[in-house]
Amino acid sequence: MSASDGGNARAAGYTPHPYVGGRTAALRALAAWRMRWPGAPRVIVLTGNPGSGRSRLLTGFLMMCDPEYRKQLPLDDLDPATVPPDLPAPAVPSAAGRTAAQVLWLLADHFELAAGRDEDVFAELAAREEPVTVVVPDVGQAGPVRAAGEAARVVRDVLTPLAATETVQLLADVPRELATELAGTLPANQVQVIDLDAPEWADPKGLVLHAETALDAGSGAPELPYTTDPAARRALAEALAARAAGSRLTVQLAVQSLLMQPEGFDPADASQLPASVGEALDLHARRLGADPLTLRLILAPLAFAEGEGLPVQLLGTLASAVAGRDMSQDIADGMLLAAPFIQPVEPSSEDDEDGTGEGAEAGAGDGRTLLRLMHPALAEEIRSGLPDIREAQTRIAMALLEEVPQQDWAQADPYIRDHLAAHTLEAGLLPQLLTDPGLFAHADPVTLRAAIEAVPLEQLGAPARTYLRTAPLLTRSQAPSTLRAAFLESAFVEDGLAPYAEALHTRGFRLPWRTLWSVPLAGVRAVTTASVAAVGEDGTAVSRPVAALLVPEGTPGSRTLPDPADGAVASQDATGASDGTAAGEGAGAADGDGEAPAGGRTALLLHDLRAPEYVDADPSHVVQPSEEDREAAPLGFSRGADYLRVWARADRRMVAALVSDSPVTDADLSPDGVLVVATERGVTARQILVAAPAATPSVPAQRTGTTDADASHGLEGDHS
Repeated sequence: MSASDGGNARAAGYTPHPYVGGRTAALRALAAWRMRWPGAPRVIVLTGNPGSGRSRLLTGFLMMCDPEYRKQLPLDDLDPATVPPDLPAPAVPSAAGRTAAQVLWLLADHFELAAGRDEDVFAELAAREEPVTVVVPDVGQAGPVRAAGEAARVVRDVLTPLAATETVQLLADVPRELATELAGTLPANQVQVIDLDAPEWADPKGLVLHAETALDAGSGAPELPYTTDPAARRALAEALAARAAGSRLTVQLAVQSLLMQPEGFDPADASQLPASVGEALDLHARRLGADPLTLRLILAPLAFAEGEGLPVQLLGTLASAVAGRDMSQDIADGMLLAAPFIQPVEPSSEDDEDGTGEGAEAGAGDGRTLLRLMHPALAEEIRSGLPDIREAQTRIAMALLEEVPQQDWAQADPYIRDHLAAHTLEAGLLPQLLTDPGLFAHADPVTLRAAIEAVPLEQLGAPARTYLRTAPLLTRSQAPSTLRAAFLESAFVEDGLAPYAEALHTRGFRLPWRTLWSVPLAGVRAVTTASVAAVGEDGTAVSRPVAALLVPEGTPGSRTLPDPADGAVASQDATGASDGTAAGEGAGAADGDGEAPAGGRTALLLHDLRAPEYVDADPSHVVQPSEEDREAAPLGFSRGADYLRVWARADRRMVAALVSDSPVTDADLSPDGVLVVATERGVTARQILVAAPAATPSVPAQRTGTTDADASHGLEGDHS
């Protein structure tokens, strides 16, 4: 299908698409792709310069692909070759703000796949009898952190395998620098690149129509000679389009500028018509009698803004930081100057952005207003005009840090809490920031993890490496900040960073436990809390609480258990300790023959229940709590494959919830509330703090079958 045929649409009297207003050639190609027309490619890569209108085109096309939205469009008046068939809506996992793994798992959820690993998603799609249609918009805006390069990861880890899957019909909106890479992975007959700036796909007449519609007083523009007179409006639209060199964004900004402040604009003066996004900024400032640099400095914080946008109250602070002078008066006088380029945003329900409910504490409150630039290409233009981006980000990061009250992250603005790491990443200062465990607990784990993973591992300190190891659990579990702090507290103890664990107990968190010790002991078959007879300093007999661990024979420090054939006591459990009586004579393993359940003889290793040290004692001196002792204890527990719940026996109220990043082998809870958990990684003891939780905790939702606990090379993000 030739793109040059697009001009025939208007000649035939067809109505332009009401949202796109042109792009007939591209719409025809997309419609042919959707209906799997003979000769149509299986994969289309949509690309173009920033501001070329890719998002608008894709949105307009998806309107016609949605069975419900189709009913609102005048389909009978459109060029039939641009209208896709009435089929079920395609899967549309938007990449904007998401990690590659989040995009992939959105897709898995859409098709209700039973996959547990990334590669399983592609395998299940490939095994389908019927082809599936997938549209991935906004790849250029992928990732929660601008400087982390997530767009490339989406292309390589998601789009490339999808494109290689024969049962997938793929359409993706990709930046030009990645479009060639994606298209190059496929045979030429399976892929088509639609570059909206290439001559065969350019739509100069559609651009004129775009400008003409925006200038029309009937569409909401103020009544001016060039908005009410059709001939004058057409002439100005043609002049704007001719100067803009195919950039719909340039036309849009020019029209917004002159309609918002029409004084001083002469439509006959071509020098007042911008040829680029940068000229649109500068011409607007000059027409209003302002310095173009001042306008760019006002907008600079928004050009660096992360997430949904920048809180309005931070604009002046950050503009002054970038400018190196007080910009408060410039901003007070310059909001009309900046208005055509700014878009207010009401924060989503996730803006306490990790869903912790901390927004009220941080003073976010209802009515919180965020600001962002009208288009990402504006940010690129403003950033490119600064002499040193790293220096600008350094000043922004320092200004944000100064806005944290008493360096208490619980009181920090959610934007600072969640996005300071992104600013310090581009400033080259992130490793220096990663020393405060309070920030680790309060920051959105998806965003913080993305920033940290963009730093070479050798540049990270020990606390940051612990965070990186724990981050998959934090993102998978969607834990609120208090539970994140609890998970991190245990992780710091596991990694020998006790001062960082202790610091979390001083940061205002009401943690459900205090981690007493952790040992990286693999192969633990069973655990039980018990006691062992010892001699006190005064020579009297005392009972020392211990954790009795059933381990493979030969484990250093362990005591081999006697063979039960030599007179084992049948009531003894897997540790060899009897129930409430002295243990030892012929103590055996769970299967009663001295063999571990998985094969191999077992031994008993004793560890102090409350201190990080082993205990050398005869297994026969180990005494377990009786059933009466356990039933009288205030706490009980239950567990699953990778989680545990601790609850108060009196009212069945859950007081602690633990999610493990590796399968739980065994666990036990002492009568005085010490929880000992053995996993494939090791054994950890936690003192349950019954009075700590302010409300009943819950085990965070988790995606069944998804395991992302190991160190990752990408961002799993939220899989639930």
